[in-house]
Amino acid sequence: MSGTGPAARPGAAELERAFGDPWDPANPVGHAATVAADERDEVVAGGERLLDAYGLGAEFVPVELGGRLDRLDRLVEVVRTVFRRDPALGLGYGAASFIAAVNVWSSGSDEQRRRLADLLLGGGRVATLYHELEHGNDLAGAAFAARPQADGTLRLHGHKEVVSNAERAGAMVVFARTSDAPGSRSHTQLLLEKDGLPADRYRYRPRFPSVGMRGVRLGGIEFDDCPVGPETVVGRLGQGVENAFRSFQITRTALPAMATPILDTGLRTTLRFVRSRRLYGGHAGDLPLVRRTVAEAFTDLLVCDAVATTGTRAVHLLPGATALYSPAVKYLVSKRLMDAMDRLSVVLGAHFYLREGEFAIFQKQLRDLQVVGFGHAARVVCLSTVLPQLPGAARRAARAGGTPALLSRIGAPLPPLNFGRLALAATGPDELATVPARMAEELAGSTDHRALAGLAAVFAAEAERVRVEASALAPRDLAVGGPADALEIAARWTTVVAAACCLTTWRDNRDGGDPFLADPLWAEAALTRLLGGTGRGDGRLPPERAEPLYRALLDRDDAGLGFDLARRELPG
Repeated sequence: MSGTGPAARPGAAELERAFGDPWDPANPVGHAATVAADERDEVVAGGERLLDAYGLGAEFVPVELGGRLDRLDRLVEVVRTVFRRDPALGLGYGAASFIAAVNVWSSGSDEQRRRLADLLLGGGRVATLYHELEHGNDLAGAAFAARPQADGTLRLHGHKEVVSNAERAGAMVVFARTSDAPGSRSHTQLLLEKDGLPADRYRYRPRFPSVGMRGVRLGGIEFDDCPVGPETVVGRLGQGVENAFRSFQITRTALPAMATPILDTGLRTTLRFVRSRRLYGGHAGDLPLVRRTVAEAFTDLLVCDAVATTGTRAVHLLPGATALYSPAVKYLVSKRLMDAMDRLSVVLGAHFYLREGEFAIFQKQLRDLQVVGFGHAARVVCLSTVLPQLPGAARRAARAGGTPALLSRIGAPLPPLNFGRLALAATGPDELATVPARMAEELAGSTDHRALAGLAAVFAAEAERVRVEASALAPRDLAVGGPADALEIAARWTTVVAAACCLTTWRDNRDGGDPFLADPLWAEAALTRLLGGTGRGDGRLPPERAEPLYRALLDRDDAGLGFDLARRELPG
């Protein structure tokens, strides 16, 4: 199954087939084996062997370096296959290496890029060393030091914690303080290859026990006066924060997008439960409240997929605005996924926390999903990243000329992924915030789309309200520790963006041959759910929207199709 170039590369469909039917108890990489491995704080060994055979590391390496990475949406599609089965395998085997590698692809030297590509193509792993528990998400406060010496070398002192694959990785991207001066130029990223480090100058710290992602080896590492050469510096001395913020634009978009199938598995498990559970002379799935709850979770999955699809394609098509959109993707998708899984757990009742039996995969997926909400940046940090960019985006609103053609078209061609085009702060107009008004105007007068036009108009008004309030923010409101009301504006703006992504996804896919995507019903339901984030509605689906969506979900379940927008065929 391995292959390195685009002409001979496998894809998500091949990987799905290799994983097989997850509900088959005899499947060595099925749900039963995955839960059993999780109870041992491991990932399924067969899963790692399967990904070795597939050559997953090549998915994280740009095509010009011999890998398969040329478009972010394709990478997300492939890695979703792994997260659908075991998020710990998806993060520990793959996504953790991608998070580290992006820093080198975007800011490293040609030699660093080549050496890291060779490691990943050979099946190796690379770890990211950001976290110090005493500093949390405060990158500028990181104390781990790389002291420059007169001969150009650096000496490493300190420790990093909660590191994925600290012991297993062959290389590490380390975020270190290289100056005691205040400000954003006091930190640097280093690419360290372990075989070039003196073994007596670093040691591993014990694994941190965790509630979720038990199979991910979350350990620590400590350095004691460890010498490294100047060739380890990624970019330039003092460029560490800049490098990190550029890479975050990719990872804050890609990781939540990769994790959306966790909700697919949660929905599939819930349906399996409600279609077999007998209550009051019928099945649990006959109860209107259950049907609405499941339909709403299905709608939330469609919202998350629309945001993820548009966000990953925007990295290619709207790179000047990606600094604004990427934290919105992470905030929106992670929050909605977790809220939906929490509501499904109520449907499962006592079965949702059972760690054995047919439905045990649910509690594992629920626990693993929590990591998506923070990773290297908690959701509130994402809002804090959005907030200072909003006044500028509001001023540039008049320059918005409309979103690129097929911005949200699933699988449509894209220009190559160009890390060099990513700006540290949004420079282009906020095209997405103008979508509701444009769509409301376009659909006005259409009897077939009256409901969708009305919902678009509501979000157009919300977008204008946010624009006015953001324009009035003072500099002190934008700082970390500013008033909570300011962050509320940022949160409401992300809801406008989510509505825009759903509208463009419906617009760009309605002529693609899929009757479900062409039907405005799902988009109406999506915008109805999002009303709960604006204060203009409670987000609950009325029966005329919930019932057809529940039936569509049952049809997909019977046909073995995915519950996301692409609804691809799945084993089992």
